[in-house]
Amino acid sequence: MIDKKNPKTIKKERRDKKLRVPVLPIEEAEIKSKATDAGLTVAEYLRNLGLGYQVPSIVDSRQVDSLLKINGDLGRLGGLIKLWLTNDKRTKLIGKSQLHMTLDSIRITQNTMLDAIMKLKK
Repeated sequence: MIDKKNPKTIKKERRDKKLRVPVLPIEEAEIKSKATDAGLTVAEYLRNLGLGYQVPSIVDSRQVDSLLKINGDLGRLGGLIKLWLTNDKRTKLIGKSQLHMTLDSIRITQNTMLDAIMKLKK
């Protein structure tokens, strides 16, 4: 019996049986696109779908990486504000205008992060 949770547990046997599935040209293009998005060949993609395996999505991984980068940017900006608020001697030359620019940068970054989250939800 095939392990539905992990297709990699199947013994390394040679796959020599082929299935033929007639499709329309538009269906072929969509299947190829979805396989590419999942980082799989068309055969791997269709095999995973046919056997009920979960198909990973590289697009989601890219978006998560993007969100992690944005989160790091927000953390760095927060650290700068914390230094300024503690009257650290290294921030002596930073005035209120620079703080307001930093806050604006945080708002822009938050909006970028929100946009990325909305794309991830779709």
